[in-house]
Amino acid sequence: MDFKSLGAALAIGLGAIGPGIGVGLVAGKALEAIGRNPDAEGKIRTNMILAIAFAEAIAIYALVIALIIKFV
Repeated sequence: MDFKSLGAALAIGLGAIGPGIGVGLVAGKALEAIGRNPDAEGKIRTNMILAIAFAEAIAIYALVIALIIKFV
């Protein structure tokens, strides 16, 4: 195994940990908030989806960096 492959694997592996934890925390807190105040479900859901999209963008950046490391 060459160092480029190892670097790419570490970049995407470590880059996916943060967003994975973040999405789990956001979804859990959103479900708790909906459970406490069901009337605000629409507003909570909209904000939750926006936060998840921002968290997943970080994972996409990690994927791009991994591909750059691997093929450049």
